[in-house]
Amino acid sequence: MRIAYWIVTVLMAAFMLAASVPDVLMVDGAMEMFRHLGYPSYFVPFIGVAKILGVVAVLAPGVRRLKEWAYAGLAFDLIGAFYSHIALGDQLMFWILPLIALTLVLSSYFLYHAVYDDTRRFRRIEGT
Repeated sequence: MRIAYWIVTVLMAAFMLAASVPDVLMVDGAMEMFRHLGYPSYFVPFIGVAKILGVVAVLAPGVRRLKEWAYAGLAFDLIGAFYSHIALGDQLMFWILPLIALTLVLSSYFLYHAVYDDTRRFRRIEGT
């Protein structure tokens, strides 16, 4: 279970970082996509930095509450991206990527709880 968690989490992190770096660098393609979705240009680097910080928090050890907020933030970002593309009537190739990323985020979140909640519960029972 722990191996599955780390495989999914690393894939999620790579996916989110690959999507956020162009935002932070304000690459033309990222800027055009945000314009297409109707978002202001100043929002592009902000959301890119937020996604990077979210990935860092998910990967960081021992920051349980921050990790919960990071998962929530990443999920909100991806749900918003998915909805924005659907609302504009974009083709499958545009809205499938946020849906894939959301699946990775949710899988990582549930695997995280499956692995680490069981470990913590076991330690409480043993008294350590």
